[in-house]
Order: sequence, then structure tokens, then C-alpha cells
Amino acid sequence: MKPKKLKKRIQQLEKRLREDSEKLDRLKRRLQQAENAKALKAARKSAARATASVGMKSPGSTAGEKKPKRKLNLSPERRAQLSAAMKARWAAKRAADGNSATSSDQNSPAPPTQPPEN
Repeated sequence: MKPKKLKKRIQQLEKRLREDSEKLDRLKRRLQQAENAKALKAARKSAARATASVGMKSPGSTAGEKKPKRKLNLSPERRAQLSAAMKARWAAKRAADGNSATSSDQNSPAPPTQPPEN
């Protein structure tokens, strides 16, 4: 290769390396900013929680309060499956309660019956 061509190629390579290093530096700065923003957001969130808990009543009173129910993202098939399982569980529980109630009634002495008044 001619020296002029070699010089030109060297300059192009140096230029590309400079640009790549600048791009790398830019990406590193962007990553650092994102991490800083995330840490700042977490700090704000924890501070907000701390101030919210200070304003609340005693910890025992929160046990009585109900949390809002979370809506489940279920398909209709899964919802039907869970419904059937719960109904079966409740039926078994009612049957068990019914059996224990009749067995306890049999063990207890029968109350004396009074003759009807005419």
C-alpha cells in the first residue's frame, strides 16, 4: 500500500476508536444516571413509608383494618375449576359439621318431654 493510503486508513481507524470510546462513555453515563435515579426513587419511597407509618395509629389497630382485595387475573376455565374445588370443599365441610352435630346430639341426654296441655 502507498503511504498516503495507509495514513488515511490509520486516521479512519483512530476516528472510529475515538467515536466508539465516546459512545461507550455516553452509555456508561446513562447507566450511572439510571442507577442514581433508581436509588433516589427507592429512598423517596422508603421515606414516604416511614412518614406514613408515623401518622398511623398503633400497630395493633391495623390488624382490624381490611386490606383491599386483589383481583386475580384468571381465565374463565381456571375460575370455573377453582369454583368447583371450593364448592366441593365447602360441601365436605358441611357434611363433616353435620355428622359431628348429629353425633353430639345422640350422646347428650334427651330432654324430658312434657305432655301437651288440653
